[in-house]
Amino acid sequence: MTTPADRLAELRPYVDRARAFSGWDHGGVRVKALGGALPWDYGTRARSYASSANRVLDLGTGGGERYSGIASGLGAQFVASEAWGVNARVAQERLRPLGIPLVWATSEQLPFADVTFDLVLSRHEAVDPREVDRILAPGGRFLTQQVTPDHWPELRGHFPRKTVFEPHDQTYPAAFRRLGYDVRMQIHEYRVAFETVGDLVFMLITAPWEIPNFDIEADIDALLALECDCQTADGIVLSEGRYLLEAHKPA
Repeated sequence: MTTPADRLAELRPYVDRARAFSGWDHGGVRVKALGGALPWDYGTRARSYASSANRVLDLGTGGGERYSGIASGLGAQFVASEAWGVNARVAQERLRPLGIPLVWATSEQLPFADVTFDLVLSRHEAVDPREVDRILAPGGRFLTQQVTPDHWPELRGHFPRKTVFEPHDQTYPAAFRRLGYDVRMQIHEYRVAFETVGDLVFMLITAPWEIPNFDIEADIDALLALECDCQTADGIVLSEGRYLLEAHKPA
């Protein structure tokens, strides 16, 4: 009979790999969306806007994985910000050959002058709409893709301390509308299947804001109960979603 200690031994390689993680490319995690792809392509939309921009800022660029593709070959002046030191070093190395400076800063307090950029991007990075408005030039545009705040609700039954996120799918568009922006929103809800509980463990360790103080040994019983409840033929299935927000500042 398999014991919790046996399962801990099985999961240890995922824990070790997660603790060595840097950048923001989860290509090693075996997870698939069920029910089709997003009805938009954030990278394509961002590159389209960047192609006609003069100065572009990417908030919370992670390791610069996606921003480097958006900026490649375009003539705008590109800048990136990142607050987490591990990611910032990775991004700096990736973006330097493209001539893109990396500023170590939080997205809620940006060290840029007023009306500096005509395009501000944010992929899964928390923002302060007032700060975006401050640095965005008249006629400028803000584009963000975000994870819906009530994602992975199945976790809460086993981990009551799961973070309750701000309902930013409501507060962000409302804030930009109050500032006079033209706002467009798209939301897509779906389910995802993690191939194994180890793949989910990797995500929970590399995204520590999801379950504060997540610890594989202390939480093994809750984790195995979740596996039992959510296991399907596709894997461990959880609910999540994304939304795309575009906010156009008055000229």
